[in-house]
Amino acid sequence: FVAWFTESNIGVWVSIKGADLLESWNLPTVVLLGGFVVMVAVINMLITSGSAQWALMAPIVVPMMMYLGISPEVTQMLYRIGDSATAVVTPMNPYFAMAFAFVLRYYKKAGLGTVMSMMIPYCLAILVGWFLFFVLWWSLGIPLGPGSPMEYPA
Repeated sequence: FVAWFTESNIGVWVSIKGADLLESWNLPTVVLLGGFVVMVAVINMLITSGSAQWALMAPIVVPMMMYLGISPEVTQMLYRIGDSATAVVTPMNPYFAMAFAFVLRYYKKAGLGTVMSMMIPYCLAILVGWFLFFVLWWSLGIPLGPGSPMEYPA
């Protein structure tokens, strides 16, 4: 699959067409970045391995965001925000089973839905909190590190 993906250049095509589509929508940058975080959070419910998910998404999303003037560093930071927030909710995560065992120790009638519903407020708080912290960082114009700009010149 990876060889076919590389040889066909479909990743490049999807990146350019996706960036053109997003650019035509004229979304504010914060809305675009928030949408990316939500997309990562939703995909994380199905693909819980952070490295596998990044390996699938990065070849398309990083060039797409670069085309829109967003640096790869920012793209990866936003990816980590979306990935980290929903890790506590998905039953496919190995740590979810451990949390489920702890809940069962104190609440014998608990099921998977009980544990998931108990974790959703934390998930949303982490997602919103980290994204708001990022927006504050972005609005202050603080670079992510030495020589790491937040935006590329258009």
